[in-house]
Formats: sequence, structure tokens, C-alpha cells
Amino acid sequence: MRAWTRLRDILAAALLCLPMAAHAQNTPSPAVSPRSELIIGLSQFPTVLHPSIESMIVKAYALGFVHRPITAYDADWKLVCLLCTKLPTVENGLAKTEAGGGMAVTFSIDPEASWADGQKVTTDDVLFSWEVGKHPQSGVANAGIYRAITKIDTSADKKTFTIHLAKASGSYNVLTDFRVLPAHLEKAAFAEPAEYRKRSLYMAQPTNPGLYDGPYRVTEVVTGSHVTLEPNPHWAGKKPEFGRIVLKTIENTSALQAALLSGQVHMIAGEMGLPLDQAVSLANRLPPEMKAEFKPGLVYEHLDVNPAHPALSDARVRRAILMGIDRRAISREMFGGKLPLADSNISSLEPVFTTAARHYSYDPRRAAALLDEAGWKQAGPGPRRNAAGQPLIIELGTTAGNHSRELVQQVIQAQLRQIGIEIRPFTEVSRSFFADKVTKRAFTGMVLYSWFGTPGQVPRSTLHSAFIPKPGNNFSGQNFTGYANPKMDALIDALGAELDPTKRVELWHQFQELYADDLPALPLFFTTSAFITPLWLKGLHPTGHDAPSSLWVTEWTSTRDAAAQR
Repeated sequence: MRAWTRLRDILAAALLCLPMAAHAQNTPSPAVSPRSELIIGLSQFPTVLHPSIESMIVKAYALGFVHRPITAYDADWKLVCLLCTKLPTVENGLAKTEAGGGMAVTFSIDPEASWADGQKVTTDDVLFSWEVGKHPQSGVANAGIYRAITKIDTSADKKTFTIHLAKASGSYNVLTDFRVLPAHLEKAAFAEPAEYRKRSLYMAQPTNPGLYDGPYRVTEVVTGSHVTLEPNPHWAGKKPEFGRIVLKTIENTSALQAALLSGQVHMIAGEMGLPLDQAVSLANRLPPEMKAEFKPGLVYEHLDVNPAHPALSDARVRRAILMGIDRRAISREMFGGKLPLADSNISSLEPVFTTAARHYSYDPRRAAALLDEAGWKQAGPGPRRNAAGQPLIIELGTTAGNHSRELVQQVIQAQLRQIGIEIRPFTEVSRSFFADKVTKRAFTGMVLYSWFGTPGQVPRSTLHSAFIPKPGNNFSGQNFTGYANPKMDALIDALGAELDPTKRVELWHQFQELYADDLPALPLFFTTSAFITPLWLKGLHPTGHDAPSSLWVTEWTSTRDAAAQR
């Protein structure tokens, strides 16, 4: 049977099982006007709210309302200050090279920046955050940005600080992942660094106002259900429009659509809402008071692999798997051809993208030959076996309730069966999937999920061998595949240190070529995010990268007043 025919059969059967979402009037709660309350639908629940522990897109979205990064890329993909007052550059003299090849970069904290308990954000918080971030047992996700800093000098007024980098870096002023923590609350929890993950107030008291310095603060957390946000009374910036924002989690994406159409939620976030296929279908039947906006970006859908698996440790098997999946047919049949195929983790939207890297087309014959070459022979019905008689069986996990991923999982299972690989699918709710299976590297085969990328970000934490999460470092780092290649380490180090733009582009090309050869993860697509919003909500601008639209919530306005409430 041709693969695309089988794919259509799978999709048709799955679609028949979907519940139909009836159109309904968008009727918010009679107790609160639309202007004072905004209910946002999400398909995942944030496992933790600590800014530096665990990496989840949905957590980044939630934190966008309540916590300020020092810098961030905006919707125009320009680096801007959020917690700082002026972006340091070599040109304005706030960034300078130092003897020995390092750099000194000076930032000033917004003088009015305050935690929601009234305490000012100061360099004491910066120094404490650096101490936490660089500690080998703190459990932070992206430790690389902290460990690259050798010293921090601070001013007497506790508002200006200078970071000293061991090596010059092209991203010297990108402090997006340097998340400032409230020292006056968190120091006690960090007294035993190995226990910090459990003792942090972000885990123990997530509604403590002093944990948040954004325009909103967290006032209620109901695990698996919703997070409620209310304005930070000490926020000195532009006053936010809404008196309350509710982040409502509905993990089944079909039920999420129904919630939107019945008025249980006002909008669905593009960062972690509907998969593209469901969003495209929904866009064609939205009521006139709603709209859909599609934003291509750096969301990288991929398969992480466990190299401890007897087959997945062999690059030939990883290549065979990629060539055994008809990614183009999946994009065409499920997503209307809107998903560009990925050859690495670098999108064609990035200026450093190259077409010179190895490209993997659908080629089941070549895939079968590679499996033979790797010693996994097809002797009869059932999965291939190696010389020791082990069957080629691989678990494939993904997030439960994400209809598109579950369908892709089924398609991959059917297509790889054709080349003698047995896939055993499983799903798990996102909270435990990311906290346990992914972050603690507890998956035995492959896991399907996505990364949200930053423009020009060097993937040190996700691909450098120094950042493999393990019990000894309290699962710090984001190299969840355990990938270790000295050539990749050297390339990442060189990219981090190179200031010359032309030389950086060449290094990026080498990086993409090595990635496509090694396949530390199996690239699938770069996806498009769908923002489903009411027409009365203005000022929301999708970014297309990992700085969520929620960071600019003070620009969101409502043109609908209480008189329009029904």
C-alpha cells in the first residue's frame, strides 16, 4: 500500500472519532465584564513557574505576564531591553573587550522595577540569580549563560551591574535566559542547593507576590486546571488593561475548540494552543466576532532519541528512521502543506540558514538498506532483529491530548512498520511528560515535542556535552538526548566566541551540516502558530520565536466595554 494512501486512511479514521464542537454565543461570566477579565485557553499546564527550572513553552507564556527577562527579541526580531534601561553595545561603549579575550558588558536595571510585594529589583537579585544559575546542583535548565560569566561588578546604588565574560561572544548582550530571582525570598530556599528545586517558593508558594516583577502577579494556581493573574500593584510601567487574566488549561485540543466556541475562553494562545491542522479547520468556521492569525516561526517539531537504545545509538538507524517517515505527505495531508520540512534545528527564516546541509527525502528502500547495513535484518514477518536476536522495537511518546501529535505518532508507527521497525506509542500528560520523561531523560526510545527558538541563539544548553541532564547535576541542562560529539562542542564554543559576522555565518553553516549528518535529534518540521482571538482584543502581536506575545501584555487593549456584556 502506498504510504500516502495509508496516511489518508489513518487520518480519516481518526477524524471520525473527533467530537463535534457546536457554535455558541461567546458569553463571559455575568459577574465580570470582558474588559476586566480575559480568559485564555491553553493546551498544556505549566509544570513549574520557576523562571529557570524546566523548559516549557507554556511556562514561558505564563511567565510573560508576570516576570521580566533582562532582554528579549520583540515581534520584529530586534533585541530590546525589558528589565534594563539601555541595550549595551560595543558602539555605545557599554560593551568592551578585555585583556585575555573576554568582555565586560554593563546593564542598568529600570529604577522603578519592583517585585509585587513592594521590594525593588536590585543587583542583589542579579548576584543571587548568578549564584543559583552557575551552581552545578541547582537544577536550572540553561546553566550555560551563567557559567560563561566570570565576575559581576555592581554599583553602590544597586541598579547597575557589569558582567565579565570569559570569552568574547557575538551574543554578549543577550540576557534573555538570565532570569532575575528575588533574593529576599529565595535565598533561604537555596541554603541547600541540591534541594533548591523542591524548596523554591515558586514551587512551595507560587502565589507569593514577591516572586513576580511583571505587570501581573499570580494569585491562584489550580494544578491541571488554571492559573489566575491579577495586576502587580507595584508595577511602574504602562497599566495593563485587564483586571484579571485566567490561563485555562484544556489538554484535549478538540475540547479546547469547543470551549472557545461556547464562550468558556475568550481566546486561544498561539504559543501553546491548537495544532495547525485543527486551527486551519476552525478558522474556516469561526463566528464573525473572532479571527485567526497564523504566524510562521522558529517552533521546531522533532523527535528526541535516547542513544542508550541499542539501535538509536547508530547514526545509520537514525537516518533510516528519518527516511522512512514521509514528512512531506504528513505536511500535505494534515497541514495543507504549510509546514516546511526541517533538515536541522535552524529554520530557513534565519539569515544563517544554508541549503548545503544533508537533506533527507522519503526513501523507504534506502532506509531498509541502511538498516541492513547497521545489522538489523528482516528475516520474516514482524520487526527486524540484530545478530543477537533483539527485535527492533522503539517506544515513541508525546503529549496526551494534542490531537495532531497523536495522529503524527500513528502515521510514523504505520510508515516505519513498512521498513521493519515496530513503534510502540504512548502518551502522557504534559506536566509529567516534560518533568519526568524529557527533563530526567527517562524515555527509552523517542519522544515527539517541539522547541521554541530564539533568533540567532547558539544551542549550547541543548547540544553541548557539558549540559547533559543527569542526577549528579540535579538534571541541569537541556541536552535531553545525551548527545556528545567533540566536533559539535568545538563548533558551539567557536560560535559563542566569534564576533566577526562573516566568520559566524560560516560556522553556522558547518553547524547545520554536522547536525544533519549526526542527527542528535530527528528534525521533522518548523511549524506555524495559530492565534485565535476575539475582534475586540487589540494590540496582540505574535513574535514567531521563544519570547511570547504575553511579554507585551500592556499593549493589549479591549474595545468592548461592560455595556456590551450579555
